Amino acid sequence: MTRYFCPVMIKAHIRKAEKSDAASILFLIRELAIFEKEPQAVIVTQAQIERDGFGDRPLFECFVAEVADQVVGMALYYPRYSTWKGPTFHLEDLIVTEPMKGKGIGTQLYNAFIEHAHQLGVERVEWAVLDWNLPAIEFYQKSGATVLDDWRTVQMDKKSIEHYIAKINSVK
Repeated sequence: MTRYFCPVMIKAHIRKAEKSDAASILFLIRELAIFEKEPQAVIVTQAQIERDGFGDRPLFECFVAEVADQVVGMALYYPRYSTWKGPTFHLEDLIVTEPMKGKGIGTQLYNAFIEHAHQLGVERVEWAVLDWNLPAIEFYQKSGATVLDDWRTVQMDKKSIEHYIAKINSVK
């Protein structure tokens, strides 16, 4: 695997996640929520991760990074389709545990994800980054990624969806 951008201080074992990694994946998601200042926002369960990532119709794929047989990071992604470009991947989260940050593990996960996308011939990879996460923004820009300032992320949570459906049904 090609290495870019920072010297690898710790060599992690990067592999595709397995169902047995679901608890570690959930731990990493919760750690990311704390980092992003939204610890109460995580509602996904280990059972959902097992079903949604490793069931009959997986909704996502994931690389994990192991050091000394412990999962210390992950890159979780899923396929999308661009009407302009064709097949793409969306990198939902790139997470490294707090004690392992700055040791090259995130770079190793990023490289594995980008190489996988390249091997599968996707036309684009995309992800979101918080505007205050300057180290991540700088890392992505140095890798050749473009951080778009002119697009806004739009979301509708379950409660908003239900409210909207009730509204449109009341008009019918």
